[in-house]
Amino acid sequence: MVSTSTILTKDRTEVSAMNVFAEAFRRFEHNQISISFSGAEDVVLVEMAYQLVGNKISVFSIDTGRLHPETHRYIDQIRKHYGITIDVLSPDPIKLGKLVEEKGLFSFYQDGHQECCSIRKIEPLKSKLRCLDAWITGQRRDQNVTRTELPQEQQDVAFSTPNHPITKFNPLASWTSADVWQYIRAKHVPYNPLHDRGFASIGCEPCTRPVTGSQHERDGRWWWEDNQNKECGLHAQNVDAKPVKVIEKHTQT
Repeated sequence: MVSTSTILTKDRTEVSAMNVFAEAFRRFEHNQISISFSGAEDVVLVEMAYQLVGNKISVFSIDTGRLHPETHRYIDQIRKHYGITIDVLSPDPIKLGKLVEEKGLFSFYQDGHQECCSIRKIEPLKSKLRCLDAWITGQRRDQNVTRTELPQEQQDVAFSTPNHPITKFNPLASWTSADVWQYIRAKHVPYNPLHDRGFASIGCEPCTRPVTGSQHERDGRWWWEDNQNKECGLHAQNVDAKPVKVIEKHTQT
C-alpha cells in the first residue's frame, strides 16, 4: 500500500503527479508495471517513484544502438544512484541487420524515421509490454502538437489487445518544461550532461540536435520532418484517430 500522506503539502503540480504514481502503484503490483526511462529529463519519473516505494521500482530503457555515449553513461549513473535495476531493451539484430544492409544507417533522412524507429524502438517496447499490464511515461502536453490533449491516464490502444489491455500513466502530462527543471534542481536529481550542451530533448544521436533559446524543445528532434509527424511510434495513439479512455481524476489540491 502506498501512502500519499507525505505528498499533501507539496506544490500542486507535484501533488498531481505523485497522486498518479500512488494510484498506479496501488492498482498494479511491482511485476505488472514499469517506468519508461529514455535517459533524458524523464528522470523525474524515477525520482518520484523512488520517493514513494524506494528502489522497489521497475524501470526500463530502450537502447536503440544509436544513443549518444553520454546517454549510455547517464543511464548507468541513474542505475547506481538509486540502486535499481534498469532493464535495457535492444532491437532484434536480424531485423536491424536487414534494414542496414538494404538501406544503410541513415535512410530516415530520406524515408522518414518511422521504419527505423519501428525496428529500434517499437518492437522492443512491444515485447516488453507483453509482460506488463501498465507502464509509466514522461510525456507532457507542452512537448508537441500531438500531445496537447494528453491525459494523465489512458488505455494504451496502440499496444493493448482484446485479451491483454494495457494502461498507460502520464504523471507529468500537465507539467511544463520549466516545472521539470525546477523539480530536477530542487531535488538535486542527476541529469544527462547533454542538456547543458543545448539538447532540450534527447533521443538517438543522428536524429537529435541542440536547439537555441528561441526554439521549442522538440525542434531538435527529427528536425527535417513536420511537427505532426514527431512521434516515433512509442506513443502512436497521440496521432491516431482511435478513441482513448481518458481518466484524470487523481489530482488533489
